[in-house]
Amino acid sequence: MKVSVFYYTQSGQSLEAVKRVCAPLEQRGDAVRYVPIEPLEPFPFPWGNASTFFQAFPESRLLLPAPIKPIDFSADADADLVMIAGQSWYLSPSQPIEAFLQNEGARAFLKGKKVVFVNACRNMWAMTFKEVRLQLKSMGADFVGHIVLQDRYPNLVSVVTIVRWLIYGRKAAEGLFPAAGVSDVEIQGASKFGEVIADVSANDDWDNLQPRLVAKGGSPYRSALVFMERTGHRIFGIWAPLIRKKGGPGSKEREGRLKAFEWYLYFVLFVASPFGLCVYYLTYIFRLWKIKKEKADLTNVKG
Repeated sequence: MKVSVFYYTQSGQSLEAVKRVCAPLEQRGDAVRYVPIEPLEPFPFPWGNASTFFQAFPESRLLLPAPIKPIDFSADADADLVMIAGQSWYLSPSQPIEAFLQNEGARAFLKGKKVVFVNACRNMWAMTFKEVRLQLKSMGADFVGHIVLQDRYPNLVSVVTIVRWLIYGRKAAEGLFPAAGVSDVEIQGASKFGEVIADVSANDDWDNLQPRLVAKGGSPYRSALVFMERTGHRIFGIWAPLIRKKGGPGSKEREGRLKAFEWYLYFVLFVASPFGLCVYYLTYIFRLWKIKKEKADLTNVKG
């Protein structure tokens, strides 16, 4: 099988994750080609300060991606499987991944192709999945598999560690806090998904790829996190256009609103969200039907 992997990474985590997924394919002799998705103006890593980090918020939520460098798809025209590997930014696909999905050359290339999306993220992936599914469906791609590798620590712990890593570049465990990002154990274990893909391709059983990936933990649904993510996504949808009205990335006029959003986000994460979760669990029994329906949707690549 010929596999083409298009990836975006800042820290190297997404590339490491998808390489582990592809390891069983390469071991059996499949040809795997890795193609970077590169913004015309690279996003820094680490971001250096909160101001730079939050500048990416409005455009990410509004799905207004920064331009990417041209990609030559000629060497991948006969690919049997395409993987797209990236991450979530502000409860949406990262800007380079969204740029790839909106790119006319990529859309023409992906039409009719079998596609697996690999998301190496903190812990909220549902809205990214929905956007990727929508885009792939709109271009006529065959979305056959979705894999999430995420930080398994409690939400507030992962908030602290991911900020420490993304802004200041400190990934290692410190004091009571674990290492940031997707754990090494999680990434090393991602080869199990590649084993499933290898077996499915050998038997030409692509319709069963997603159910088998889900059975291996490929789409780790946690209803409380999805509840918070849906709420946050709606609120982000109010803040993003409000900030964008004051100008594009780097505009001095929007710095005040970005700072207000930053403090609002800290308040929500560390003060409001624990109370919101209490309400969620107190009303959990009344949500069971919706949770069942939601889980079915978020594990279904066909929509």
